[in-house]
Amino acid sequence: MTVAPDAPILFFDSGVGGLSILAPARAALPTARIVYAADSAGFPYGTKSEAEIAARVPALLGRLVERYRPRLAVIACNTASTIALQHVRAALDIPVVGTVPAIKPAALLSKSRVFGVLGTDATVRQPYVDRLAAEHGADCTMLRHGSAALVQLAEAKLRGDPLDPQVARDALAGLIDQPGGDRMDMVVLACTHFPLVEQELAAAAPHPVGFVHGGDGIARRIRYLTQGQPWPDTPAPGVAVFTRLDERQEALRPTLARYGLDRIEAL
Repeated sequence: MTVAPDAPILFFDSGVGGLSILAPARAALPTARIVYAADSAGFPYGTKSEAEIAARVPALLGRLVERYRPRLAVIACNTASTIALQHVRAALDIPVVGTVPAIKPAALLSKSRVFGVLGTDATVRQPYVDRLAAEHGADCTMLRHGSAALVQLAEAKLRGDPLDPQVARDALAGLIDQPGGDRMDMVVLACTHFPLVEQELAAAAPHPVGFVHGGDGIARRIRYLTQGQPWPDTPAPGVAVFTRLDERQEALRPTLARYGLDRIEAL
């Protein structure tokens, strides 16, 4: 398949969490054209039913692919990936990269053999998480906790709103207060929103904890899948697309510009 140099990479998330995936990809491919799509009308995904997400995500991605003709799509959302990735791949005729919890690196890095998985309620209950743990961390104790409030904290941070440090403390306590939690030395940030509040989480930890997420691995995957393809000579302004545009999205303009997303559109 011939790819035009200006064919974009499409990133998709329920909100702005996928910016944690966009940043390392942009560093790896600095001249790539970027379309970042957020389903603000459907946000948040972590509290939705699996049937809703499995129906909504492929339909939205189909419309986005039709409009922007990307060379590749990245589902920069753990919840959408663990539930809808196969449906999306069946519906689209371009490569689709999903976001999976970084359980393998957490298990490799954990000295105490106790690590936590912090995600949305929808992600942490997925059998996929159990399979990854059995495959890569069979000798470890895996703790899991879902925090919808931490997703909202990340969105608030990127809008420039005041932050309540108790939200990060509560999210970590959901792991640490479990049996063995006092020995936990690694935490998988299994929601793309959570790396955006890693500083707040580190400050809230009662003992030193390492954090891992999948951004760098996804950047490597995008490079691999697009090797040999032409790219623009110079960086082009990126586009942020929202399924609902109101003052909450308008408040994100300064942050979006820092990620190279200079234009905002509605889907």
